[in-house]
Amino acid sequence: MDTIVLAYSGGLDTSIIIPWLKENYGCEVVAVCVDLGQGEELEPLREKAINSGAAKIYIENVKEEFVTDFIWPVLKSGALYEGKYLL
Repeated sequence: MDTIVLAYSGGLDTSIIIPWLKENYGCEVVAVCVDLGQGEELEPLREKAINSGAAKIYIENVKEEFVTDFIWPVLKSGALYEGKYLL
């Protein structure tokens, strides 16, 4: 059986697409959600994804990578004096 990995938000669109994918493609659906610091609001997604028909759900904690790879570079891009002193 084929497997589809779905970027899952828990909203109407991604919850409805799970049974549609299973029905139309005859596949297993694995839901993946990214934790950027949303906190407790992600926990209900586990039950919601499974109830929608997902075989599994993974909630990946990427807070550190998000800050290191995106937040700091954005802040530094406009807030450096002589290319090295934070303003």
